[in-house]
Amino acid sequence: MRKEDCFYLGKIVKKYGFKGELLAKLDTDEPELYKDLESVFIALGDDLVPFFIEKSSLHKSTLLRMRIEDVDDEAAADALLKSELYLPLVMLPKLSGNQFYFHEIIGYTMIDVEFGDVGEITAVNDSGAQPLFEVQKGDKQILIPISDEFIVRLDRTKREIVVQTPEGLIELYL
Repeated sequence: MRKEDCFYLGKIVKKYGFKGELLAKLDTDEPELYKDLESVFIALGDDLVPFFIEKSSLHKSTLLRMRIEDVDDEAAADALLKSELYLPLVMLPKLSGNQFYFHEIIGYTMIDVEFGDVGEITAVNDSGAQPLFEVQKGDKQILIPISDEFIVRLDRTKREIVVQTPEGLIELYL
């Protein structure tokens, strides 16, 4: 399995007890969707390695407590600490309306209600406090904050996002 075919679920943050159980911090608003996983991919070096989960439950609401097959002592658990967890993209819950996953909208055309065709969404920058659409218009890159207030409509069929940005924002980049 390749990382491009998966989504980031979370990270193993610590051991639970001394029999190999692990706690993972999940990167989701709905951790309950993932409490009964049968398996997970764990990033070890550059590879994603499948591991079967014998038992799992939510611990303090956002942590996933897991007993992984063949991980039954502290040494085996230590080897997995700080490792990232991934699941196949097909396991993402379907979204509707104006909700979207960042990876899903790459290649969509952005249209502003006032400005018109803004350009193609080439990436989403979520490294700062405010995630941003990275939109390419010719040789210019335009950064638009991802905000429910700006998004008018998401059209999955036409692969378009219609936005209404503050006056002058797009022109700043052009």
